[in-house]
Amino acid sequence: MKRALLVIDVQNEYFSGGLPVSHPAGSFANILAAMDAAHRAGVPVAVIRHGSAAPNAPLFRKGGHEWELHAEIAKRPCDILIDKEWPDSFQGTGLRDWLTEVGANTLCIAGYMTQMCCQTTASRAWHLGYQVEFIADATGTLDRPGFAGPVSADELYRSVLATLARFTHVVSTADWLKRIA
Repeated sequence: MKRALLVIDVQNEYFSGGLPVSHPAGSFANILAAMDAAHRAGVPVAVIRHGSAAPNAPLFRKGGHEWELHAEIAKRPCDILIDKEWPDSFQGTGLRDWLTEVGANTLCIAGYMTQMCCQTTASRAWHLGYQVEFIADATGTLDRPGFAGPVSADELYRSVLATLARFTHVVSTADWLKRIA
């Protein structure tokens, strides 16, 4: 098994922008711990950054402060930075080519948001034949409006993890760190 860690969309938008992540507590510290451990263990790390194609986008406007990686992510070593415009980290990017280049067959998912870019990337990876380890408490979300009424961050988070557990290995950061030690 050859792993690669995907750190998805840990950008200022989720800290000081329009989408402040609130759940679960400690997700950011867990993302940093996963990155640090992956680096020490020789697990290749891809940092993925979302940007809106619209020049006046209210969220993730390319070149703006909210679009930039969080400073703690930016200062950590990574093997590749991949820019994307879709929730699926494979769509329109060189991610699959890079994974082939590093020989990865197991993708480890961390980042924001649990129910959007993390879940979409995990689903696509599984459809492409990769094993997926979804580091649950190294992802995060926030309360969202919904068609049938508001959905709390906790409800959203738990529902997504229940769905992902059908085809991925949903693990805690502590368990994932043991797996790569």
